Amino acid sequence: MKAEISEFRVPPLYIYLSYFLVASLAIMTVYNYKGNAYIYLAFTVLANVMLYMGFRKGAIFFDTFIGALLWLGFWLKLSVRVTFFDGGFHEPIGDFDGSGSAFDHSLLVSSCAFTGLILASYFREKFIFMYPSVLNVDKNVGLFEFYQRYRIRILFSFVILILLIASSNAYFGIYQRGSIAETILPYGLSGIYKWLLLFGLASFTAVVIKFEYSLHKETTLAVAILGIFEGFVSNLSLLSRGMVMNIGALGYGVYRSIKVYNFMTNKRFWVMSVIIFILFFLISVVTVNSIRENLYNKEVSPSEISLTGKLNKTFNETKILFLDRWVGIEGVMAISSSPLRGWPLWKEAWSENYSENKISLYDDKIITSPYRDTDFNQHHFVTSPGVVAFFYYPGSYFFLFLGLFFLGITSAFIELSIYKLGGNNLILCALLAQVVAYRWAHFGYVPSQSYLLFGALSLNLALIYFINKFLLAAPVRRLMHKDVS
Repeated sequence: MKAEISEFRVPPLYIYLSYFLVASLAIMTVYNYKGNAYIYLAFTVLANVMLYMGFRKGAIFFDTFIGALLWLGFWLKLSVRVTFFDGGFHEPIGDFDGSGSAFDHSLLVSSCAFTGLILASYFREKFIFMYPSVLNVDKNVGLFEFYQRYRIRILFSFVILILLIASSNAYFGIYQRGSIAETILPYGLSGIYKWLLLFGLASFTAVVIKFEYSLHKETTLAVAILGIFEGFVSNLSLLSRGMVMNIGALGYGVYRSIKVYNFMTNKRFWVMSVIIFILFFLISVVTVNSIRENLYNKEVSPSEISLTGKLNKTFNETKILFLDRWVGIEGVMAISSSPLRGWPLWKEAWSENYSENKISLYDDKIITSPYRDTDFNQHHFVTSPGVVAFFYYPGSYFFLFLGLFFLGITSAFIELSIYKLGGNNLILCALLAQVVAYRWAHFGYVPSQSYLLFGALSLNLALIYFINKFLLAAPVRRLMHKDVS
């Protein structure tokens, strides 16, 4: 199929259908909501405005991902739970009593936070920065030339690196979600493994995808498969079912890049990419579920042993992942109903230290945690309140609004630095902006150690920036030309 110029868009029919589904769910929720219908409608408007602003022309990637994560964790979860589950929630909600006034309180808190993020996005667009509509100059010239000259060797080495890191992590148990580390490597190497598996390898993938598409001037399925493969292998090694996050960010980065870089694309590329991703995602969920059942000594019923039973179990667990694993409204419900809410709680939260041998402050004092009886010699589970609930620990709407506003502005400057230091690579910007948004959405557990993630992100950018500068140095470039000749 002949490639078409960079004007591929989501068909309007799907957009109108999404509007219809959102409106229909909102109407059904109004009739089932126990509190003030106007408070729910205001909450609905603000949540969907925040989501819309993430996909408007002037949006940055942080807007997109924080809007999507909070929309899923707040509006969609609450609306579905109120409409179809009589206001019952899968995750713990502390002292929340389910009354109309309690629901109203939690939605007012959420709406205040959404307002802060919406105004921050508007302020950023007017006074800080927007992405240009066209980018013709690649700032990573040194890296690009090096990649172009040694392309096959680099691709082969990168695939080997992915397999080595993932397989050694799985074998030695260096870092896996929910498990105590079985092996502690010297000289900080365990931290390097964690960085590579969480977003380091994916960031290198973003650079490779950008260079490949720049070389061919069009999207190619083979490169998309490389990105899906890295996400699949890394998440298997992590025992995580969250491969959708990094791969989704890379895919959206490619989508936004097509017109900006004037790449060619076609519908077949997108259809095949989605099909391959879904296939790998299902394999990932089934495999990780099986491994987790063995690790956690879960009893499996005879009906779950058959292929049909495994597929049904996977479908049911995936449904829970889609709706209930997004951090959001439950944390706000718990904090807005907690008698401990106040400045002392806020201060205590910032003094919390990481420990693999105990539950979190939020699990211990705010909710009835399902992890109280966990064997901490083998596993480490915590519940996160999320950024909205965390900034409402003091109980102040004004503080919550300012906190979310400045969080949005700070994240915009972080994304601007990614754009500048990463060589104007929008695919890399999308990936790392998702990492930032995901961290904020899950904020609340050991908040004082957030510097570790942002430090790793800074080192990630510094590595790309300084390697590019090194390869631009005249003696190195002459050596590269001599090697090729």
